[in-house]
Amino acid sequence: MEKRYGLIGEPIEHSLSPAMHNFWFKESGVSGDYKAYSVPMQELAETVERLKAIGIHGFNVTFPHKTAIMPLLDEVSTLAETIGAVNTVVQSNGRLIGYNTDGMGFLEGLKAHFPMLATQKPSVLIIGAGGAARSVALVLAQAICSRIDICNRTFERALILSESCKKFCTSQALNFAQAEKQIDQYQIIINTTSLGLYPETDHQVIKIDGAASNTLFVDLIYRPNRTAFLNDAERLGYRVMNGLPMLVCQGALAFQKWTGVYPDTKKMEDYLIRTFLS
Repeated sequence: MEKRYGLIGEPIEHSLSPAMHNFWFKESGVSGDYKAYSVPMQELAETVERLKAIGIHGFNVTFPHKTAIMPLLDEVSTLAETIGAVNTVVQSNGRLIGYNTDGMGFLEGLKAHFPMLATQKPSVLIIGAGGAARSVALVLAQAICSRIDICNRTFERALILSESCKKFCTSQALNFAQAEKQIDQYQIIINTTSLGLYPETDHQVIKIDGAASNTLFVDLIYRPNRTAFLNDAERLGYRVMNGLPMLVCQGALAFQKWTGVYPDTKKMEDYLIRTFLS
């Protein structure tokens, strides 16, 4: 019997997760079918119970349910608890267990595209202090960073995330003026905000022309392929990476938790670019 998997969130119409996971099921020879379910917040608890009752083997969780789902699960991993969000659920012996593969997905994507950088204990600047920033910052702080600074419009939110990172590495909260003044101190600069996204494509996230020549600029957005932030960096000769490797690798880690198989992420990136993102 074919095992069932899925995605819950709202909206989910433009999600690439069904295409990704069904491609991997076909490629890996693992039996499975993955569907997206549009779930309003008021129907979340009922939906989780229904998915559990029908014996779904696992599902992904996206906006706006990543935090709200946590008390509805039987168990939550330590990392997901620390981040304060769940994006992957596994059903095991009738129990729903929540995980977060977002931050590890970013790290795996970084290792795949810039393997040397991931071993150099880089200093990192993260722009933004929301859920995506938190998942990436807390994994990088524990895994590879010597220093991770947080820059955000609302300084108090930057301070909260920076304090969490201090348990694992050096960290400080910055306003934009402070970040721009010391921008030459970072090996990786990551935009986790929607600044520079359509229709505000001319909106500058931060002044970057003083960054060190070997700096990698990353934007977690993958549609469009190049945001204004990455276009600015590329025009100045910097290395850049968009959010596609993170998307693919967080999905691959979820697929592995469900099936025990870690799928081919390079082939998936090529497939998504060719089919959906070109």
